[in-house]
Amino acid sequence: MASHRRIIRYELPGGWMLLVGGSDSDNEQLSLQIASPEDWWFHADGVPGSHTVLRAKDDQQPTRETLRNAAAVAAYHSKAREGSFVRVYCTRARYVKKQPGTKVGTVHVSHGSVMKVRPDTSFATRVRINQR
Repeated sequence: MASHRRIIRYELPGGWMLLVGGSDSDNEQLSLQIASPEDWWFHADGVPGSHTVLRAKDDQQPTRETLRNAAAVAAYHSKAREGSFVRVYCTRARYVKKQPGTKVGTVHVSHGSVMKVRPDTSFATRVRINQR
């Protein structure tokens, strides 16, 4: 029986596409199969939450504001949603790996940086896609 994949899509200012996992198995598929090595990966630091992927563009790098916006969406899709400021880990997707024997949705990140952001999606447009 095939499971229904739930990936939430947002468009950020500047036409940047952001993908958010809806469950542990969606997080794993998003981080390890859907994300390309050049994409940016986000996750609230130290709390359960959705894996969030900012799709890379061939012709430009995201601004600091775009990265902060992606981090704010990741914070919103975490157990720390009610926090005033949330620490969000940011790295390139190529640094996200699965360790053998870990539970579904658990990944290891070899390096990156942490931003403190307010959980927010007000600047993002949720993109509805019919899935059948």
